[in-house]
Amino acid sequence: MKARRTPWWYYLVAVVVGAAAGFAMSALTQASQFSLMGAPWVVPVLLVALGAYVFYEAYQVHLYVKGDRDELDPIRAVNTLVISKALALAGAALAGWYGVQLIMSLSHAEAQYFKTVIIECAICTVVSVVDMIVGIVSEWLCQLPPREGPEHPKTIAAKRKRKLASSRANKTFNRVSRR
Repeated sequence: MKARRTPWWYYLVAVVVGAAAGFAMSALTQASQFSLMGAPWVVPVLLVALGAYVFYEAYQVHLYVKGDRDELDPIRAVNTLVISKALALAGAALAGWYGVQLIMSLSHAEAQYFKTVIIECAICTVVSVVDMIVGIVSEWLCQLPPREGPEHPKTIAAKRKRKLASSRANKTFNRVSRR
């Protein structure tokens, strides 16, 4: 399995998709009797707890990669990488979702309901952006050092040294054997 870093534009797409969904929800809420805007207070608390857990797990993987930790289950390391990517993308989508709801609610700030929605969405937007950043950093912490394969500069230099040493040894051996 070859895991690659998540491209930057994935986060942009997630923000746009989240913003489109948030816009649709805000338009539906403002045009009808439904009150689906905002977020319960448990949402930012859970997002912060999830971000802290993912960062802790990614830091454990990083310690193992650096050699400061003796053992780590490879499945746990892969799962940590996966949840780091998921946290970053979910944070981006939720930032778009709550950000658009916040922007659309600002024009109705005089109403008590929308004041509450503005506060809830502002907190959730900030927490979602922080989760996105934590996910990106956690993904970085999970990366392995590059392998020194056949195209790696260190491998090429070592191959040249061996070839040079073997050619010198062959020349010396040939001179000695001719005498």
